[in-house]
Amino acid sequence: MLRTVAIDDEPLALQLVVSYINQTPFLDLVGSFTNPLEALTFLQENEVDFVLLDIRMPDLSGTKLAALLKDGPKVVFTTAYQDYAIEGYKLDVVDYLVKPFSYESFLASAIKVKERIGSNLPKPVVVEGNNDFLFIKSDYKVRRINLSDILYLEGLKDYVKVFMVGQAKPLLSQVTMKQLESKLPTDKFMRVHKSFIVNLNRIEIIERNRIVFGQEYIPVGDQFKSAFQEWVDKNFL
Repeated sequence: MLRTVAIDDEPLALQLVVSYINQTPFLDLVGSFTNPLEALTFLQENEVDFVLLDIRMPDLSGTKLAALLKDGPKVVFTTAYQDYAIEGYKLDVVDYLVKPFSYESFLASAIKVKERIGSNLPKPVVVEGNNDFLFIKSDYKVRRINLSDILYLEGLKDYVKVFMVGQAKPLLSQVTMKQLESKLPTDKFMRVHKSFIVNLNRIEIIERNRIVFGQEYIPVGDQFKSAFQEWVDKNFL
């Protein structure tokens, strides 16, 4: 939400702007002022995104106040006079509302402010995955496992057993096969059964539609035979 301040020396005009702010879902009213000097103090001491600012006010005009807010919150002028448009342009205000203005006009200006602020936000950092390792939770610890060390995975309802090279006991992790399969590179791992995913680079023996890992035999399910056989054929001498 945009932290918003309304400033107008006319109480009725200020009340209307405040009511418009309160009915706009992405605006959060954090202050309203009839005295521009009090408003300036507030703006200097608080973080604000958006200011709705009357122009002709005693002690400190809206244009002078906007000049003091340069590089600060976005400003929309609200005024009964149309002859300040050029000054508004010079001050880089987002919009210029001439009183009396409707809620529809107010909302259009507020959307402009939201879009202007959004375009200035830094783009989120995109963190890419990798094809070398995964972190999994096992035995109340988060463990890093190198994908190249995986022999195969066996699914057990909401758990998966991860069988690793050189480890007598598999790691047990509370994760589904579907979740884990989505993290594995498809050029290195293949689901060959509803309960088994194998590391293709670790396959050394295939016997009667079964993949042999030491003393363990991994069956190739009927619905996976075609894809597995295609992989074998591509690598067959």
